[in-house]
Amino acid sequence: MSSVSALAQRLAVVAGFEDPQVGLEQYPTPPDLAAHLIHVADLQGDIEGRPVIDLGTGTGMLALGAALRGPESVVGIDIDPDPLRTARENERRVGTTADVSWIRADATDAPLRSRAASTDTEEVPPHESDTSTTVVMNPPFGAQNDNEHADRAFLATAARVATVSYSVHNANSSEFVEAFADDNGGEVTRAYGAELDLPRQFEFHEADSRTVDAEVFRITWE
Repeated sequence: MSSVSALAQRLAVVAGFEDPQVGLEQYPTPPDLAAHLIHVADLQGDIEGRPVIDLGTGTGMLALGAALRGPESVVGIDIDPDPLRTARENERRVGTTADVSWIRADATDAPLRSRAASTDTEEVPPHESDTSTTVVMNPPFGAQNDNEHADRAFLATAARVATVSYSVHNANSSEFVEAFADDNGGEVTRAYGAELDLPRQFEFHEADSRTVDAEVFRITWE
């Protein structure tokens, strides 16, 4: 297992959004944050040999981080086709040999088989077995859409398809995330603070960059 710093270095080549959409809150996930999240997940036994799904993958940072830790397979899902094209290019830059698929779909209504789905469903199965899927995601916070907890729908997808999820949320989201998990058969088993370093990429940004406090949650789902 490579170190966090070595993983972050591999992910430093991942290109960000060429034409970010403010309505989709398309901000890049920093390599350091992605590397730490994936490293923690791997230490918990949630990456190696398991199928991993990145909801709202953007240009593939979390998906490719997982791909470098020996997963069974990785699926990156995003509604915007432009970042997915960049994600495919990033896959070549990173040089992973893992089985990675990129799917254009709404991550909040992804065509993935739920853990309870029967084998004759028309939904696309993310893997051979529906008992050990890991979801990783950095969903929108709802800051620009005046839609607090826009990440709720992403958590709902994780509750439907995953046995464990790792997700990045706005700071001070623990009460909301824990309540959602409790109501949907989940349990927060780990949480830690993180920082999002956001570059200036929209006209309303005044500074060249700013740092946003965030939290990362590990949730197990029944």
